[in-house]
Amino acid sequence: MGNTFGSLFRISTWGESHGGGIGVVVDGCPPQLPLTVEDIQFELDRRRPGQSDITTPRKESDTASIVSGVYEGKTLGTPIAIYVPNSDHRPEAYKEMKDKFRPSHADFTYQEKFGIRNHEGGGRSSARETIGRVAAGAIAKKILERAGGVEIRAFISRIHDIEATITEFPSLEAVEASPVRCPDPETAEKMADRIREVRGAGDSVGGQIECRVRNLPVGLGVPVFDRLEADLAKAMLSIPATKGFEIGSGFAGTHLKGSEHNDRFVNKSGRVGTETNRSGGVQGGISNGEELVFRVAFKPTATLIQNQQTVDQSGQETELMGRGRHDPCVLPRAVPIVEAMSSLVLVDHWMRHHAQCRAFEL
Repeated sequence: MGNTFGSLFRISTWGESHGGGIGVVVDGCPPQLPLTVEDIQFELDRRRPGQSDITTPRKESDTASIVSGVYEGKTLGTPIAIYVPNSDHRPEAYKEMKDKFRPSHADFTYQEKFGIRNHEGGGRSSARETIGRVAAGAIAKKILERAGGVEIRAFISRIHDIEATITEFPSLEAVEASPVRCPDPETAEKMADRIREVRGAGDSVGGQIECRVRNLPVGLGVPVFDRLEADLAKAMLSIPATKGFEIGSGFAGTHLKGSEHNDRFVNKSGRVGTETNRSGGVQGGISNGEELVFRVAFKPTATLIQNQQTVDQSGQETELMGRGRHDPCVLPRAVPIVEAMSSLVLVDHWMRHHAQCRAFEL
């Protein structure tokens, strides 16, 4: 319950932060898709810890192995199981958290809901769970690329009060050029300096990730409850530390009149398109062929290397200083996670669209 995502392209993730490892089972992948462990490892390397001085120093290679579902470099159409072992265990750093609730963490809610929890690194509530999502997303990306050259690019647009204005669809090389993963080099350096500054003070910062998708076909999304933006919102808000989602003009669109906000339809070289894209590529819950544009807000990392007031499991007031290894800002490593969740939503809707609307083309 709650660990499975998707309809026709479905994933189930498992594992805890300091357990034996993290894994995912992918069901519904088409057969004969060329797939190697290197395809998956590329994305996991973008997510793994210890990449730079602005991320957690936890040392994990996050080396993946494909356990089932692939034979001689091609998918079989059967469930694909992927496993990534945990190696850099330091459960002793969390000893104090066994009885004390960390502010803004899932400790209290997990304890109240289940009556038991794994306090080491947060257990299942840890962002380490997203390894399974990124591995599955790598497969979904390959399907979308082969289905029509769909490109998905996420990047950091804001850290704390430092914001970048990115007008063009950025290249992967531009995003990966900085450890911050902001394609504007000057702004990226300012962001990195801010993260180093708060890290030195034992504090943290949040920000926003923008995601753009191009070459997306018209027709993805199902009225009424499975609108494309609704499923994207659920996917994004399922990522740890997320606090907001907006598509197209988002909340800023509320400052405009309808005459200012509407996207006028025009002829674009023989196809219907829109002159502007305040809709963010989705109208009526269905993709309209324009660039898909949305943003995700991430809160500051909850674990601080400074004393915070809290209570223990008996309700007694106490204080707690965060220990262990944590990102002072989660956003740089969250970029591939946003791309992965986008891929999973889009490939699922692509399959659903073909199943319903193109069945008679077979």
